[in-house]
Amino acid sequence: MPKASVLITVTGVDQPGVTSALFEVLAQHRVELLNVEQVVIRKRLTLGVLLSGPSEVLDGREFRGAVEAAIHGVGLDVSIERSDDLPVIRQPSTHTMVLLGRPITAQAFGVLATEAAKLGVNIDNIRGVSDYPVTGLELQVSVPPGIGKQLQTAMAAVAAAEQVDIALEAASLSRRAKRLIVFDVDSTLIQGEVIEMLAARAGAEAKVAAITEAAMRGELDFAESLRERVATLEGLPASVVDEVADELELTPGARTTLRTLRRLGYHCGVVSGGFRQVIDPLAHELMLDYVAANELEIVNGKLTGRVVGEIVDRPGKAKALRDFAQQAGVPMEQTVAVGDGANDIDMLSAAGLGVAFNAKPALREVADASLSYPYLDTVLFILGVTRGEIEAADAMDGTVRRVEIPGE
Repeated sequence: MPKASVLITVTGVDQPGVTSALFEVLAQHRVELLNVEQVVIRKRLTLGVLLSGPSEVLDGREFRGAVEAAIHGVGLDVSIERSDDLPVIRQPSTHTMVLLGRPITAQAFGVLATEAAKLGVNIDNIRGVSDYPVTGLELQVSVPPGIGKQLQTAMAAVAAAEQVDIALEAASLSRRAKRLIVFDVDSTLIQGEVIEMLAARAGAEAKVAAITEAAMRGELDFAESLRERVATLEGLPASVVDEVADELELTPGARTTLRTLRRLGYHCGVVSGGFRQVIDPLAHELMLDYVAANELEIVNGKLTGRVVGEIVDRPGKAKALRDFAQQAGVPMEQTVAVGDGANDIDMLSAAGLGVAFNAKPALREVADASLSYPYLDTVLFILGVTRGEIEAADAMDGTVRRVEIPGE
């Protein structure tokens, strides 16, 4: 007896009993189940069921009438169409694209879709990943061979023009296999620059801020700029280090990010051009696994204006990431680095995924993903974690909390 395939599509307001009503009818006709896909958006259901069976059954009025009666009986709509030429399981998408905005306008999404289509890119699937602190959409897309770089360039232009963030990454198993993440500290994990906070005690904040800004843009050698800035601290009592450590303010979303990453089994660390004496208490509080930073020289209870040991500069940051990966037994392709300045270029380039966070242009140009909103938990959406998953896990610990965002 010849066999055929049909696709049953059910749409309408989701409610208990829809699936059972449909499959009760299907069971009576002894058809084979090939695939099922379902999505619910704001209680609106779309359910697709791909079946195989004798053509005389699937094409018969009895079968189709029974399916329609069952679905109409629960108040939904149904269509039944032959699909002999459709693949049972579609080919996986080649890339994942994450779109973040506050807000994401219809125009922004429309421009993205138009530019993607011009390059022959097909959008296979879309899901919402966040409604706080930004709106996030994750798109599974199929990219023709050889145009990945063109697509990256086109999406960067869309992001700049429409004031959204767009991250593009190959949709391989490695995207879900990241196991080590390291953060820069100043202006990434925390708000502000530690060296400027220390320099304020010496009355040299403006001078140091200007040097820091130039170094972060890549205009000055970091090691030399560090020595020049630290020299302004000569003679300060060592107690200022503890004072500054007590004043550190985490970037919004930092605790959520680290809490979620630990739940996922990540090794977490910081790699900083700042100072261990300031960072260590925070690293202990946040339960970080690894810390690499410079060390201020203190003699007779005063800062000497020098650092001791090897300087953690641009190449030093990349070395620290590699050292951490080796210690954790994690391949480099399973590492993530997050930073904001030119001295993070080597580290982000070495990582499996390099994320520029509110970064200077020099870093954005080499990063795999660039985030422009001041919420560190947006990093999680790039890693494929949804806001719903974050808050479901937090709810089990009683830690769900949304802070009102200014301007809303």
